[in-house]
Amino acid sequence: MTGNILIADDEEMIRELINITLSKEGFTCYQAASAEEGLEIINSQKLDLALLDIMMPGRSGIELLKDIKQLTPDTTVLMITAMNDMDTALSCIHFGAEDYITKPFNLDRVLLTVKNTLEKRRLILENREYQANLEHKVREQTEVIRTVMGEINLAYEHTLAALIRALDAREKEVGSHSERVMAYARLLAEKAGVDEGGRSILAKGALLHDIGKIGVSDNILLKPGKLDEAEWEIMRQHPAVGYEILTGIRYFSGAADLVLSHHERYDGAGYPNGLSGEAIPISARIFALVDTLDAMTSDRPYRKALTFQAVLDEVVRCSGKQFDPKLVEVFLSIPKQSWEAAAGKVLI
Repeated sequence: MTGNILIADDEEMIRELINITLSKEGFTCYQAASAEEGLEIINSQKLDLALLDIMMPGRSGIELLKDIKQLTPDTTVLMITAMNDMDTALSCIHFGAEDYITKPFNLDRVLLTVKNTLEKRRLILENREYQANLEHKVREQTEVIRTVMGEINLAYEHTLAALIRALDAREKEVGSHSERVMAYARLLAEKAGVDEGGRSILAKGALLHDIGKIGVSDNILLKPGKLDEAEWEIMRQHPAVGYEILTGIRYFSGAADLVLSHHERYDGAGYPNGLSGEAIPISARIFALVDTLDAMTSDRPYRKALTFQAVLDEVVRCSGKQFDPKLVEVFLSIPKQSWEAAAGKVLI
């Protein structure tokens, strides 16, 4: 075992005895006849352990102990004390000393105490280094996981966007209806005070709102005329079909609720569950407004896009019926330019 040890005692014979004993075991020893000399050594050498006599002329060993713990807190300290000075020795423990050795002492006992103390110090420092390395590795792994999850989420979003564009193209949509309502929904949700987490869930749900139409045949989905009652019954199932598709996927937790409820009405006359008022998830109540905005301001096979003012009139007319009145107020407070900027589309 090796290590740098300070021996601070005003009795030269005691310093020499301890020095000879420890040096034979491979320790490098520095001697100090006073606390002042000891402090000089502390400032110039990296010490593993200090043996300090409590009673020295001038500044005491206790004061030197305090200096060591302030300057080099990892240096372990053993106090040397007379048999009748036990109370003072015990108080040194309070100031940071590891243990004490009483005079007169047995040199073999001193050596054993020094070795045990240094071994304990080694274990403490190794454990501290292990904990620091472990924390560093945890941070590294957390960052790797965060990066991978970000890449997975990005891949999810790109795949979803491609899927939704394909679904929109199937219905002969001009541009991407789903991506526009997603952008509109984020804007209205922000103005309505929905937090970022809620807006993210809402965006996913808005993007995927019609995913259940995968289960609707082209004969019904693309029928140029009016649907009969049987066909309407099938069409009305698409929110539930979409919900079933998404509900088992953790990534879409929350978004599935919007998909299920996006055709509910504030007055309870919607489908599939006839929910009303605030029983309808706020995401679906927000979506109802922005879906109407995009539907009315987009070209249809049977008509051209309507004006933004026509949308405002319709929203006011249907407040409390199709739409949540509180959200209608928020909707009406948003200027036309903001809607245009959100979706990158000019509204007439």
